[in-house]
Amino acid sequence: MRREREIPSTDTVTTSLAALLREQAATHAEAVALQAPHRPSLSYAALWQQVQHLASQLGAIGVTSTSRVAVVLPNGPEMAVCFLGVAACATCAPLNPAYTAAELRFYLEDIQAQAVIIGRDERSPMRALAAEMHLPVLEISSDPAAPAGLFRIAAPPSQALAATDGPAPDFAGEQDIALILHTSGTTARPKIVPLSQANLLASAGNIARHLALTPADRCLNVMPLFHIHGLVGALLASMASGGSVVCAPGFHEASFFDWIAGHGPTWYTAVPTIHQAVVAQGERYRQQAPGHQFRFVRSSSSALPPKTFEALRALTGAPVVEAYGMTEAAHQMTSNPLPPGVCKAGSVGLPAGVEVALMNEAGQLLAQGMTGEIVIRGPGVTSGYESNREANAKAFTDGWFRTGDQGRFDEEGYLYIAGRLKEIVNRGGEKISPREIDEVLLEHPDVAQAVAFAVPHPSLGEDLAAAVVLKEGATVDEAGLRSFLFGRLADFKVPSAIV
Repeated sequence: MRREREIPSTDTVTTSLAALLREQAATHAEAVALQAPHRPSLSYAALWQQVQHLASQLGAIGVTSTSRVAVVLPNGPEMAVCFLGVAACATCAPLNPAYTAAELRFYLEDIQAQAVIIGRDERSPMRALAAEMHLPVLEISSDPAAPAGLFRIAAPPSQALAATDGPAPDFAGEQDIALILHTSGTTARPKIVPLSQANLLASAGNIARHLALTPADRCLNVMPLFHIHGLVGALLASMASGGSVVCAPGFHEASFFDWIAGHGPTWYTAVPTIHQAVVAQGERYRQQAPGHQFRFVRSSSSALPPKTFEALRALTGAPVVEAYGMTEAAHQMTSNPLPPGVCKAGSVGLPAGVEVALMNEAGQLLAQGMTGEIVIRGPGVTSGYESNREANAKAFTDGWFRTGDQGRFDEEGYLYIAGRLKEIVNRGGEKISPREIDEVLLEHPDVAQAVAFAVPHPSLGEDLAAAVVLKEGATVDEAGLRSFLFGRLADFKVPSAIV
C-alpha cells in the first residue's frame, strides 16, 4: 500500500542553504532569525553576513565545497550559525562535544575530516587531536553582550586567515553534500549518511509547510544540533519559513519554563522523554508563564506514549503533533496534521513529503490492512550510505529505502509503527513488540519511564525484560508491576523481570 499526501506547491524551490539564507536576508532583513537566553536577537541580515564571513575564513584555510569540516560545539546560537555557515559552503560534520578523545578520533578518521571548528574556551580533546592529525583549526569566541550567534574567528599562528573578507565565498550547489551524520544498527559499525543540499531543503520545506510555519512563529529548540531532529526539524524548518529559533543550551528542567516566559515560543519539538519531563514539572508552566500559549507542540525521534500525548495536550492546551523521522530521510517522513485535520494518538500520521509504503521480506508492496516493513522514497531521502555497498544492498529495493521499522496503515491512511524489526522479541515463537509493553507500563500511575527489551534465554531463544523509572515517592515493586500487566496483556507478553 502506498500513501502520499498532497503538499501545497510553491512558485520557486530553493535547493541550497546559501540561496535560502540570501533570500531570507533580502526578504526579512530586520526580522529575528536567532535568539538565545540572555542575549540580544540576531536578524536575518546579520545572520547572512556572519555566514558569509565564516565561509570566507574557511576558504582562507583551503576549505572547498567538497571538504569535510567537523564542528564540535555545545548547543546554542554559535553552533546553529556554524552549522549553517559550514553547510552552505562545504560538508558539515557536527559531533557531540561530550565524546571522548577515542570517539572523536574514530569519527574524524571515518569522515576524513579536513578542518575542525571548536570553541576557543572549550575544554575538549579535539584541539590536541587536531594538532596530532595535522588538521586546520578555526576557534570561535563570542561576547555575551553581542547578538546571539555572532562570534569572532581565530586560527593558530601557523594558519593564516584573511584579514578581511575577500571575494564572495564559493557556496555549494544543490547536489553537493551539505551534512554527514552517523547512524548505526544494533550490531553494525556506524554508517555514514550523506545528505545533499537538496535533501535538506526538501525536508525543511516539507516540515515548514505541514506545520504551516510563518515568519510569526518562534521555535524553542532544546534538541542537540548534532542530530537530524534539531538541525532540520527545528532550525532549518524555521529558516525555511522565515521564522525564528530560540537556541537553548539543551533541555534543562530548571530553565525550560523560564525560557518560555522570556521568549514566548509558538512551538517546540522534542523527544518523548523530554515531553515526559515537561509534564512531570507541569505545575510550573502556568506559574512562570501564565499568559503563554503554544500554537502546537511537536514530538519525534521515538514513539510518544498515548498517556504522555494526552497529558501534554492537557497541560499546554495546544495540539500535540507526532511525527516520524530518521536521519536517512533528512528527518521527517510522516506527520499528524494540525487542526482541523485529525491528530491520532498512537499514530505517526500521514505521509509528509515522501512516498510511504509497506513491503514484505521478498520486496513486494503490501495491501491495506497488512503489516510490513515501512519503506520510503522522495527528494529528502539520502542516495545511499557512504562507501558501504553491503548496507546499501540491504537498505534499498527498487528505489525504496527500507526503514527497518514495522508498521501498518489504518483505513484513513494513518501510519502506526509496531516497532523496529530487529527489536521484535521472539519468545519461543511468540512475536512481541517492546513498544506495546512500554505503553502499558506507562499507564501505571507510579511509572515515569519504561523500556522493554529482549534478553537471551536457554530454551525460548529470547525472553522479555523491562526497566522502569518510578515517579518520586512511588513504592510499587516488581510484583505489583507484573500483576498490573497481567490484567492488561496476554500472559506471554508480560516481562519475566522488571528492574
